[in-house]
Amino acid sequence: MRFFLRLLLVLASALALAASDDGAEHLMRAGRADEALRALNVQIQENPRDAAAYNLLSRTYYQLELWDTAILMAEKSIALDPRNSIYHQWLGRAAGRKAEVSNPFTAFNLARKVRAEFERAVAFDGDNISARSDLSEYYLEAPGFLGGDKNKARQQADAIAPHDPALARYIIARVEEKKHTGRAEEEYKKAIEASTNDAARYWIELASYYRRSGRLPEMESAILQSLAATRHKAVPEFDGASMLRDAGRNFPGAIQMLRSYLAGDPVSEDAPAFQAHYLLGQIFEKQGDRRSAQEQYRAAMELASQFRPARDALARVSR
Repeated sequence: MRFFLRLLLVLASALALAASDDGAEHLMRAGRADEALRALNVQIQENPRDAAAYNLLSRTYYQLELWDTAILMAEKSIALDPRNSIYHQWLGRAAGRKAEVSNPFTAFNLARKVRAEFERAVAFDGDNISARSDLSEYYLEAPGFLGGDKNKARQQADAIAPHDPALARYIIARVEEKKHTGRAEEEYKKAIEASTNDAARYWIELASYYRRSGRLPEMESAILQSLAATRHKAVPEFDGASMLRDAGRNFPGAIQMLRSYLAGDPVSEDAPAFQAHYLLGQIFEKQGDRRSAQEQYRAAMELASQFRPARDALARVSR
């Protein structure tokens, strides 16, 4: 009898831990950063060798734009599970974002780390398609003396094509854009055509291309197309509103998109709720509506008290 009781207790404990894991990841994806951090810290107290929990911590701090802590947590996950492709990928991402805001010497060293981590991620799991996509982006954006190579980016597209033709076409479009061949727009449209379950993402990428090209009416049209397209992981409301903010166009439409996104119980890791509130606050602030901006910045802080951009913005509009 005691054996069965002990067995039941062990099973109950395992189920509770699994539920906790799912809950923490859901909180992180939903942008409820403070709650996610509390849940993950409890998990690590119970199991200091929980590599998955450290990875989720890294991704939460990544959302919070706390790059140093995101890197530290990613390194801890790798120390516990050195051959995990996803953990190396997230370390590369965090190092890349820190490089963007660092002085040239630090950025130089970080760039080499980014490349090494993305290459390790692909080496450990050639089927990690998103890691191949990240690596292709590095090859496209980095200068040659740091390993940038448009031909290597194209090679990643070739490796991805059998698994995800739309993503492969998107990478080819990025290569053509960087090479200034005049064929980029055509390739972006081919990515849309090739997508079976996430066309919204590639409409947004086409819109982004139009923004970089200064073709703002076409950018807006592509954003509207993204809202009506099939989606899987894409968040066209958030991405479209962000582009409209940057372009200084159609603020009422951007506000409507973000309100719709937030009303839909968002659980996208790429567009956490607190960042959506912050973006909405920025647009209200640009319109001169300081009161509404304050409300949105406070809403962001309630979900993510460590999100410094919202804290600084709230202090600015409250003066």
